[in-house]
Amino acid sequence: MPTHQAVQVESIGGPLGLVEVETTSPGRDHVRIDVAACGVCGTDRAIINGAFGTPFPMTPGHEIAGTIAEMGPGVEGFAVGDRVAVGWFGGNCNHCVRCRKGDFITCENGQVPSMHYPGGYAQSVTAPATALARIPDELSFAEAAPMGCAGVTTYNALRHTSALPGDLVAVLGIGGLGHLGVQFARAMDFETVAIARGTGKEADARELGAHHYVDSTAVDVGQALQALGGAAAVLATAGNSQAIGQTVGGLAPRGELVIIGVTADPLPISPVQLITPALSVSGHPSGTAREVEETMHFAVLSGVRARIEERPLSEAAEAYAAMEQGRARYRMVLTM
Repeated sequence: MPTHQAVQVESIGGPLGLVEVETTSPGRDHVRIDVAACGVCGTDRAIINGAFGTPFPMTPGHEIAGTIAEMGPGVEGFAVGDRVAVGWFGGNCNHCVRCRKGDFITCENGQVPSMHYPGGYAQSVTAPATALARIPDELSFAEAAPMGCAGVTTYNALRHTSALPGDLVAVLGIGGLGHLGVQFARAMDFETVAIARGTGKEADARELGAHHYVDSTAVDVGQALQALGGAAAVLATAGNSQAIGQTVGGLAPRGELVIIGVTADPLPISPVQLITPALSVSGHPSGTAREVEETMHFAVLSGVRARIEERPLSEAAEAYAAMEQGRARYRMVLTM
């Protein structure tokens, strides 16, 4: 097709508009994907509002699922017609020091769809072959799309903690990330605690698998976690530094606070809180294409799925508004 439909944002903070753009064949080591579905992520808001210095006009979207339509020279291991996903990890260079160490997620030249090339709010996307994750037959495109960012970020963060089956693990925030975090924590056989503001999400949290629910507006979060025995790990999905800091007091000795909720505000944590109980605080970046595949495989085995609301590409602005205003329950997915 000579052209395809894509959502464009013309300037920082601007509205989402549907336009016709030229469809070009992929270059070396790239493929063109006929997009079937694309998740709407909270980080899209930060990108659209200029937080990452992305050039405009731009097309948002980094939770992409579709079918390979064309392959450029040099692509190996894939074929036209393959079902693939591209997530936050949108490709690595394979030649920087980090890549030579095998640490592809911290590639010095790493790419993110929408930030480094047009994203998935479109009928077609061209992406590096290094970004491709194979979608299992058991997942639909709409189910697979959120696994490229929300899924792999929560799953990968949890499985890289030192927590063992049976340990108490808490998930802070029950939203697009957190609702998957609770499911993955339960599927990993952790005693799972959901932490959120108010009681409005308690029923959902328990249905998703939480053994315990903590209303952060009603009790001291740290004391509540200690009353349950202390958390081996807290997965902080809420982008709220004050709320993240309040969980430190609930960690068991050698407990881990793993942060995936994005905020620029400093954390209200003092060294004295960390030293005696030997606590650790870390940030966790998403996951490579292979880790996206592993996330989807585990989702198939365990039954974990994002709770999604599907909207056609023509309603991208409405889907984005639902995410931005906190009305999504829990992941908006655009379908083409």
